[in-house]
Amino acid sequence: MTSVLLVEDDPVVRAAITRALTGQGHIVHGVALAIEALREVTANKYDVVVLDLGLPDLDGGDALRMIRGVTNTPVVIATARDDEAEIIRLLNAGADDYLVKPFSSEHLEARLQAVLRRARDSKQLVIGGLEIDVNLRRATVDGQELSLTHKEFELLSYLAARQGEVVPRAEILASLWPSNRDDQTLDVHLSWLRRKLGERAAQPRYLHTVRGVGVRMVAPQ
Repeated sequence: MTSVLLVEDDPVVRAAITRALTGQGHIVHGVALAIEALREVTANKYDVVVLDLGLPDLDGGDALRMIRGVTNTPVVIATARDDEAEIIRLLNAGADDYLVKPFSSEHLEARLQAVLRRARDSKQLVIGGLEIDVNLRRATVDGQELSLTHKEFELLSYLAARQGEVVPRAEILASLWPSNRDDQTLDVHLSWLRRKLGERAAQPRYLHTVRGVGVRMVAPQ
């Protein structure tokens, strides 16, 4: 069974989501405050966290950063806020997915399963001088550790897992940014990754763009 930490201050909503997830076979523990959520993820192991943003003691974005400071447990944001800039900010801050209320129990379950599949598929990846430990969320190039945001790491490991393949842009966006399929978002993250890998689009080492199709990751020649 999957253990879910549900962080939602509205008791009616919390009860409804708990019933829905329990009905899907999950073990759900609900809390109403960010500080309670932080205590839970510090003391106990959960498979996934479902986090509301409008918490009474702390903004959900701050709660997300605090949770990310102590655990790599997948976090799915579930909130009524639908501002695109806010969604991008939270995904870059470490959220694994983002759901805008209201949503169906089937939609929530599908998103949770997708996040859990990505977590289960974690492994070690090596491409030339690039080494990625997906479980530890650590990447090094030629022995030097890379300082990556949560979403940069996800993009890097996603492409590395498909080494040698041309991964379509639409597929990357659908997998990593399901709530925001803007090409510019991908371009910006690729640019940041290239800079940290010590390359430029005009002189790629690891990340090769196939114009009009997608991105291929290969070892430097």
